[in-house]
Amino acid sequence: MTMNIWTRNIITLLVMAAVSIAATAQEGTNAYQFLNVPVSSHVYAMGGHNISIIDDDINLVEQNPSLLGKEFDHQVGLNYMRYIGGTNFMGGRYGQGIGEHGAFGVGIQYYGYGKMDAADASGVITGSFNASDLAVTLTYSHDINDRLRGGINLKYIHSSYETYSAGAITADLGINYYNPDNELSLSLVAKNLGGQVKKFNDKSDKVPWDIQIGMTKGLGSTPFRLSVTAFNLTKWKLPYYEPADKNNSSSDLIEKDNFGSNLFRHLVFGVEYLPSNNIYIAAGYNYKTRTDMSTYKRNFLSGFSIGGGMKVKAFGFGVAFAQPHTGATTFMFNLTTSIGELMR
Repeated sequence: MTMNIWTRNIITLLVMAAVSIAATAQEGTNAYQFLNVPVSSHVYAMGGHNISIIDDDINLVEQNPSLLGKEFDHQVGLNYMRYIGGTNFMGGRYGQGIGEHGAFGVGIQYYGYGKMDAADASGVITGSFNASDLAVTLTYSHDINDRLRGGINLKYIHSSYETYSAGAITADLGINYYNPDNELSLSLVAKNLGGQVKKFNDKSDKVPWDIQIGMTKGLGSTPFRLSVTAFNLTKWKLPYYEPADKNNSSSDLIEKDNFGSNLFRHLVFGVEYLPSNNIYIAAGYNYKTRTDMSTYKRNFLSGFSIGGGMKVKAFGFGVAFAQPHTGATTFMFNLTTSIGELMR
């Protein structure tokens, strides 16, 4: 398979931009953690991290740009999430095929944190203010061959907290191998390569860059599909703390940092039941989410998530639910439609 000069130039420019962004990543404290919140209800139902699901849902592209393809031509995706602490996230994206082997997408995502109290240096409340983040994404993907596809997300991020604002530019580089004959999907993604282009004040903040590997596999002739995603691969040790007395959350904390806990805090597991091509029911388990809540009011559901979706004519619907701890119930809703199908 050969690529025309225009396609080669586009890919070269995008890769050069991503490398340049990664090279200018700044030192500082970790910020922009909202970039780790999925916009796909299918992904959220599968534990919050999944880069290898194959589905007719353009919202998946935010997790892995190489999942975009000409099959998403003229598809529109909308998402809404009621997140922890009364925050609300929402956004939309659009995809379009380019030539025989390429695809282009654009998306916008809003993260609203509601009103917060403003106070002076002595702690006296002086009023209230709004805080929000905004991410605008451009995506390009290209079929390398019949089973291998590469893609890139370029994002501009704008943060606005009271009278302060900051900006960052990041890139995601992804590649996906998909064999429909044995229902095997393998993906590799380097996420959030980049850094700030505008600081809040004189303080630099780092974006949470990451490397992820994912696999999704159908189980033969059964209507089930399994996924395993490895994330936070830029560092091995992910220690956490638990109360020394598990019956008393205010007791002294002890660090958990053994091989088993570090291994499973890098892994997310998901399972899907697919009774037809238009329906799925999914569940996931995220051990890191569960152990992160060990010093809070964790319940049985912490770390687990569940959801489902269906397609009715030109519309696709998806919902997902999770409860990290007793005080945080989260809900996500997705809607997709194809403009081409609507006009038929």
